[in-house]
Amino acid sequence: MTETHIFAAVLDEVRGAMRALFPELPDDVLARVLVEPPRDAAHGDMATNAAMVAAKPARQPPQKIAAALAEKLIAAPMVAEAAPAGPGFVNLRLHESWLRARLPGVLTAGPRYGEATIGAGRRVDVEYVSANPTGPMHVGHCRGAVVGDALANLLAKAGWDVTKEYYINDAGAQVQALGYATYWRYLQAIGTAMTEEDYAAAVPGGLQYRGEYLIPVGEALAAAHGGALATPEKTPIEPALWLDTVRDFAVARMMEAIREDLALLGVQHDVFVSEAGLVRDGKLAQAEARLDAAGLIYVGVLEPPKGKTPDDWEPRPQTLFRATQFGDEVDRALRKSDGSGTYFANDIANHLHKIERGFDALVHVWGADHGGYVRRMQAAVSALSNGRVPLDVVLTQIVHVLKGGEPVRMSKRAGTYITLRDLIEEVGRDAVRFTMLTRKSDAQMEFDLDRVIEQSRDNPVFYVQYAHARCRSVLRQAGDPEAAVLAGAPLDALTDVAEMALLRRILTFPRLIEAASEAREPHRVAFYLADLAGDFHALWNRGREDATLRFIREDEPEATRARLALVAATASVIRAGLAVMGVTPVEEMR
Repeated sequence: MTETHIFAAVLDEVRGAMRALFPELPDDVLARVLVEPPRDAAHGDMATNAAMVAAKPARQPPQKIAAALAEKLIAAPMVAEAAPAGPGFVNLRLHESWLRARLPGVLTAGPRYGEATIGAGRRVDVEYVSANPTGPMHVGHCRGAVVGDALANLLAKAGWDVTKEYYINDAGAQVQALGYATYWRYLQAIGTAMTEEDYAAAVPGGLQYRGEYLIPVGEALAAAHGGALATPEKTPIEPALWLDTVRDFAVARMMEAIREDLALLGVQHDVFVSEAGLVRDGKLAQAEARLDAAGLIYVGVLEPPKGKTPDDWEPRPQTLFRATQFGDEVDRALRKSDGSGTYFANDIANHLHKIERGFDALVHVWGADHGGYVRRMQAAVSALSNGRVPLDVVLTQIVHVLKGGEPVRMSKRAGTYITLRDLIEEVGRDAVRFTMLTRKSDAQMEFDLDRVIEQSRDNPVFYVQYAHARCRSVLRQAGDPEAAVLAGAPLDALTDVAEMALLRRILTFPRLIEAASEAREPHRVAFYLADLAGDFHALWNRGREDATLRFIREDEPEATRARLALVAATASVIRAGLAVMGVTPVEEMR
């Protein structure tokens, strides 16, 4: 959609001009030429680095190239002014008439406006949430879920073939602890006379998870098995006789609850992959065989971890992966000294599974506490794919929930934290999703329950939704003209500085989608929508002060059609941006 992608259109002109000036310039040099907004809006609409990129291969000073390029570009149909600046930039100001002529394309594209082709149909697996199935989804999971889901939507908008994946961590000590805790709730359901303290003493480590959410799981287990999993006195039998059954039952019930919570948030994964299933299927052995065949596995002894002293560190031979060959700080253990697989080894199996399914790129959304794990996982993926498949990891920081200016720390149901369901019931799904994207994912954030429902410009959720509602109110007042009708409106009446500012913002949406998807930063969409809403509200307020700028004027039908076209385009872009965020636009504020 180059017609409505003004940066792509100008980039084509810049590269064409550079090719005309320097016919021998290599293609890889031209590929590094960029057209971007200038740091200072007073310098124009766009700036290009073409002269600096070409200086060395062209063997000319960048300032000289910039002067020649500016002279060449002034002949381009969209360029009103071109001026060299600084060390070799060329600042460009575009004809307002050319910008106005892009507006019909925005209206015609409708919800497809902003779609990009940089993904080129390549397949990307976006894995997010992937919480241990040991309890309800909490606020930390919520942020990762929203960021991951919005990022997947963003990549799809940018032309990627996206698979949304949930990796079920159901093969570890925490899941075993879930089995023990569920068994206690089962004993309660069948009427045991034991106390919690009795059970904890009889089954070591049996009560790590004490939340009330396991009570219905224990009751369902009792309904399914009666008293068969306990003694006639309703006390524990040997764990080997019930642990697998209880653990698998509990995981299945927890995953049902997790799916329900995610559905409340508007999150639906395409694929659920079980860690335990991969282990059973021998995927770990396959991964080790592949790495071993490449000479990347050996038996060795690691140096003590940072912070460990020789007195509290016991060196022991382990099966190690040569992660340092792929940029990691140290080699990493695949198997413990007892021969069992490490957590990292199972993760390698998971990634081999993704690579074998033919993905061209992998993206993970992890909590910030996994930051130290990124480099080793990227090393493993590079080794398993021979460098073909990149792994990008997006880290999400913790969320502090506030109400009345005080931290909200606990949910009655979960016992120790506020749940995702609590949050949605308090402020609504759309407010949760939008707010979680109002900060960069790796920055800590405060989720203020009072602020999120506040009707003021300081609340971006309200501010953006109010802009859309105002747009829809104007269009309803005008009889809801079809986009095709408005696309044919003469647009010369759009000359006011506020009108052109809004139009310019609308026309940057395709570039925003490309840049945000490449940076893996869906929060940029929220920032953009807040800016777009600000431009629209500014124009609305101008109309209140100056009657000639009102959207609907019976004495100026042509100007009215032009302004309605601008309003309709604004509403369309807000809807497109909210769709990426997974937020439903409102028709009117209540």
